[in-house]
Order: sequence, then structure tokens, then C-alpha cells
Amino acid sequence: FVSIVLFTVAFGRIFCGWFCPQTIFMEMVYRKIEYAIEGDYKQQIKLDKQDWNFEKIWKKTLKQGLFFGIAFLIANTFLAYIIGADKLWEIQIDDPANHITGLITITVFSFIFFFVFSKLREQVCTTICPYGRLQGVLLDKDSIVVAYDYKRGEGRAKFRKGEDRAAAEKGDCIDCNQCVVVCPTGIDIRNGTQLECINCTVCMDECDSIMDNIGFDKGLIRYASENEIANGIGFRWTVRMKAYMAVLAILFIAMTWVLTSRNDVQAILLRAPGTLYQKTEDGRFQNMYTIKLLNKTNKDIAIEIKNMSDKGEIKIVTSEIVLKPQAEMNTAMFIILDKSEIEGFKQDISIGVYANGELIETAGSTFIGPMTIN
Repeated sequence: FVSIVLFTVAFGRIFCGWFCPQTIFMEMVYRKIEYAIEGDYKQQIKLDKQDWNFEKIWKKTLKQGLFFGIAFLIANTFLAYIIGADKLWEIQIDDPANHITGLITITVFSFIFFFVFSKLREQVCTTICPYGRLQGVLLDKDSIVVAYDYKRGEGRAKFRKGEDRAAAEKGDCIDCNQCVVVCPTGIDIRNGTQLECINCTVCMDECDSIMDNIGFDKGLIRYASENEIANGIGFRWTVRMKAYMAVLAILFIAMTWVLTSRNDVQAILLRAPGTLYQKTEDGRFQNMYTIKLLNKTNKDIAIEIKNMSDKGEIKIVTSEIVLKPQAEMNTAMFIILDKSEIEGFKQDISIGVYANGELIETAGSTFIGPMTIN
């Protein structure tokens, strides 16, 4: 979370325009299909306004069919990540009656993704996604955003060939309104940074194209901070950014320490539920336990369990314990104490988990003995 905050403070909402899966699928998949079938935005408007004829029916049907097909693939990929590819394949090839829940889930997610990419689109970014709401808190005058150079662009006026705009005190913005037309969220970037701006830079590209056509310098809309446009101050590391970097560095060091210092094996010792103690034939007392062992590494580990106290004896049901990589194993064991070693109704006991003769983990529990010993 801190890294997201730091990234946003420094570079604005650039993640939304270039890395967000919503934007990638929308612009690189769905929008490409839409343009290939229905044409550019002007042709799409014309198609939407015309009466339902053969052309409109087949184009709309083909587009929506492809949209749903891709949504179905996305839903299946998403569920394969959650439940596993093997389980998903089983749902699809087995008798549907055996996997009603799975089929309903696939169908629901397919329609959700279809609705998001065919209808909601950028409304996800402006009304649903919480990241956009953070902009009002995180952005400041030094944040790099898609910005309109108002000092160069104002006052706006239509372009007239051969006109001396400087003498007429006119800015470079020719008020063509193309930056608004091409914006997927429908905002006017000339009004300043807004919640709906996802930093897709479509307005920037369109404005550069217009400037190129009329012989003006590019960059009227560009990546810049408010300070750069107003005062000519370029990107700089502010105190706020340095503070976030310090917090991020501390968290990174702490996480690295936790990961490198953790034990290879986790052990939990649990007394068998519903049992007290048993008295052995030789007059000693024993408790039954289950020890849960988790291998956190990617290699086999041969385990040996020893008593960490000079009192009592351990008996393990399994003759040899070998933990598979990333696997969990449960085994039963007994701890046996003599009468002289019992200190009361309850006493703490501890065991050690060894690998290659080295202690790698300890686990503790309680030993239940008789209230009185005869």
C-alpha cells in the first residue's frame, strides 16, 4: 500500500492508464475489436443512430458475441487461478449435475466481465475503483500528471491561417475540442486535474497531432506537474516523497528480515481432544498428542523430534518423518512421565524439532496428570 501511495504522489494515476488490467483489456482487446467491426468513434455514432438493418444487426451481433466469448475466457482463467486448472477442467467435462455451483460461478463471472467491458467500461475507473478516490488526498502540485499548459494555451481561439496569434494575444489552444472528444471518460483536461482522468494520454496524442498539423510546438498537453507549468520547476523529490520512501524502506527491511529469519519448519503440538491421561502398565502416566509439521521450503526435510526437558520420554507412532516440499504432515505421539516427574494436575512440556542434528523449531503444550498421586 505504501508503494502505491509513493508511486501516486510522484507520478499521479499513471498506473491506471498503462498497467491496470481494466485498461489493458479495454484498450488493447475490446476497443480494438469494436473499431475493427464498427469503425472509429464517428462511424460508431452513425451506426448507433441508424435504423436496425442488416448491417447494424450483424455488426452488433458479432461484436457482442466476441465480447462475451472473451469475457468467458477471462472468467475461466480467473477461476482456474482460484480453484486450479484441474478442478476447472473437471467442472467442464463432468456431468453438469455434479458441479452446479461451479457452473453457476463460471456463468456469473462471465456475465460480470461482459457487463464491465461492454457497458460499464470507464465508469469502473470513475465510480467503482477506490484507487481513483485517493487522488484527491495524494496528489499535490509536484505530482506528475497529464496536464494542460494553460500559460501557453490561454486564451483559446479558433485557428486562422496566417494569423499572428501572439500579436492578437491568443494562446496556442485553437479550441478544437478534440481533447474532449477522444477522452474515454469525457472530461476536459483544460479544466485541470480531475478524478476521472486515468492518465491514458489519448488527449495528449490528439493534441500533439493537431499542433503538428497547424505548425505549432507539441506538448500543449503533456506529462507535467502544476509547479512545472506555473513556475517552471521540474520534477523533484519532495519531503513528502522522502517520508514515504523512508517508510517503504523500513517495511522492506522488516519484510526481508521476517522472510530470511523464519524457520524452515513450523511445528504445532496439540493434545488429543477429549482425553486426559492414561496410566501405563509400569505405573507411569502418558498423554497423547498430535504434532502438525509444515515444510516451508522446496526440498525434502528429514525430521527428528526430541524432548527438550530432562523429564519424561517421547514415543512417536511414525518411525521415520520426512516432510515433502511445501507439504504438511500430522503424526501422533505420546509423552510419558514417571510419578516423580509430575508436578501437578497441569504442567508445561516442550519438544524440539531437529533436522540434520540442528534444532530448527520448538513447540510446547501442557501435560495433564492425576489430581493426586498415590
